[in-house]
Amino acid sequence: MQKSTFSEKFRYYFENTMSKGPAGVIKWLALVSLFMVLVLGLLILVFGIKGSLEPEAEKLGFIEGAWQSLMATLDSGTMGGDQGWAFRIVRFAATLGGIFVISILIGTISSGIDEKLEELKKGRSRVLENNHTLILGWSDKIFTIISEIIEANSNQKKPRIVILADRDKGEMEDDIRSKIEDFKNTTVIIRSGSPLELSDIAIVNPNAARSVIVLANEEANADIYVIKTVLALTNGKNRKKEAFNIVAEIKDPKNMEAADLVGNNEAAFVLSSDLISRITAQTCRQSGLSLVYNELLQFEGDEIYFQQEPKLAGKTFKDVLFAYENSAVIGILNNEEKVLINPTMDTVFNNGDSVIAISEDDYTIKLSGKTTFDIKHNLFNRAEIKNVGIEKTLILGWNDRGVRVIEELDNYVASGSQVTIVADIDGISMQIAELKKSVQNQKIDFIKGDINDKATLINLKPETYDHLILLSYMDIDLQESDAKTLICLLHLRNLSEKVGKDFSIVSEMLDIRNRDLGVVAKADDFIISHNLISLMLSQLSENKDLKKVYDILFQAEGSEVYLKPVSRYVKHGEPVNFYTVLESAAQLNETAIGYRISTQSSDSEKKYGININPLKSNIINFIEGDSIIVLSEDN
Repeated sequence: MQKSTFSEKFRYYFENTMSKGPAGVIKWLALVSLFMVLVLGLLILVFGIKGSLEPEAEKLGFIEGAWQSLMATLDSGTMGGDQGWAFRIVRFAATLGGIFVISILIGTISSGIDEKLEELKKGRSRVLENNHTLILGWSDKIFTIISEIIEANSNQKKPRIVILADRDKGEMEDDIRSKIEDFKNTTVIIRSGSPLELSDIAIVNPNAARSVIVLANEEANADIYVIKTVLALTNGKNRKKEAFNIVAEIKDPKNMEAADLVGNNEAAFVLSSDLISRITAQTCRQSGLSLVYNELLQFEGDEIYFQQEPKLAGKTFKDVLFAYENSAVIGILNNEEKVLINPTMDTVFNNGDSVIAISEDDYTIKLSGKTTFDIKHNLFNRAEIKNVGIEKTLILGWNDRGVRVIEELDNYVASGSQVTIVADIDGISMQIAELKKSVQNQKIDFIKGDINDKATLINLKPETYDHLILLSYMDIDLQESDAKTLICLLHLRNLSEKVGKDFSIVSEMLDIRNRDLGVVAKADDFIISHNLISLMLSQLSENKDLKKVYDILFQAEGSEVYLKPVSRYVKHGEPVNFYTVLESAAQLNETAIGYRISTQSSDSEKKYGININPLKSNIINFIEGDSIIVLSEDN
């Protein structure tokens, strides 16, 4: 084997040290400077050079000569007063070498600083935060999630949100600043990297995070990325011993089983398509229901909390309902971790049970100590709700959630009901064929047509349908999809005015910012799908046990939220407090949690008339058309 020469070895060593960046360059500059100073100091010593022309001046020694050379190297101005040509020549040589060394040094340091700043801009430095909310991934839902967590953290000390996504750090920061105006006391920290890579996830310190939110992107196979990210957290070799608090979105029901396996009981998964479909189906039959859900899911206002209260042990659920003045009890979390929403009124509250209540904050859930409630039994009323017969539903537009909407509707409508689908889309014949086999109470028809064509809408005779549902197109741009929905709504409004009948319309929208435009079209409800999913993910990140409550509220079995006529509970036109409404509903084994004022249904500043968790002692004068918001097992 051929031996390497000294020059080859030196060149190899030189290249390796230089490739290390500024540190390697500075190292060689230091060596060159040291060599030059020592050589010049040696010349001064060997030739006996003096630093002055004075006769009594002594010859400079090696150390003094080296020092004088070093000063000339660092500052060329120091040689202006030099005397004697020998000394001047040595100092001039030192100055020339210094200009060369210092120039390279300044350039190297400047380049190093630029590289460091560029590295910081890329967002690759390790996060040292503790007890932070960690968001992995990026989608349009992230802005609502950040806003909600900021609201939830408003009473916390130095809260932090850390985001890791496979995008440019600067672009993410610009997007967030453009969508969110007030960060209050929350600091948002962004890092760029892949949520699929363990090494990148380690940058954001997941082991110290209070909760982790995993977002599904807009790709067709988004669930695969979510599952892989959750797997990286739960099965990482450097993971913490304690359980993670992970909340993640899954779009396709077929992937839920795999998601639960990798979640390892540490993750709560929100099946977004299923959730929106259920809410859409429930809302189309009850005007204002989507507003109630929005109120319950937002951190601004009142939310759902769990609270243990030993003093209630031995009391019935009905007693518990009346035990709070400014919190609306909706159920019990028993000591076996089972959630009971609107249980029978004689259900006993045991030691270790927790109250499930709607309240402004967890610290506001306090016993009132009241024993009298000024209930006006003489104002009770029992107007019967008419049984709904066969229903006709018109679905305009289409996406993959349409199948689940129709399946969910089948749980509520009477046998012989009808669904008509109108959409300008190909390839849904197979979906409809499968639907016809699975539904029992509905006949399904499909008409290919443009929902923005007024003539098509006129021929459909929308006034003959009980419910109208507008679904967003998912295969086009988000804003274009909402524009198509808005145009359709405007046509329907015009037709409604011409035939003199109010249509019952539920419209799906993708961007919450378009809601105000939609209000102009006078739709009854808007299902802002991205927003609802974001709200739920945010709530679950703060309390994963809420998943048990939502699973009950959003399914056809068990107790659900209903808006029922006030005449079913109390006489309208008479002043009553909410304790009276609560007692009247309890006698029907229903839990009253609020009311809706019909005259405010178009007023956004008054939350469209929705009042959740009212102060129970306040006096209300209901009129015909107002509704009581209750939890009930039937409609």
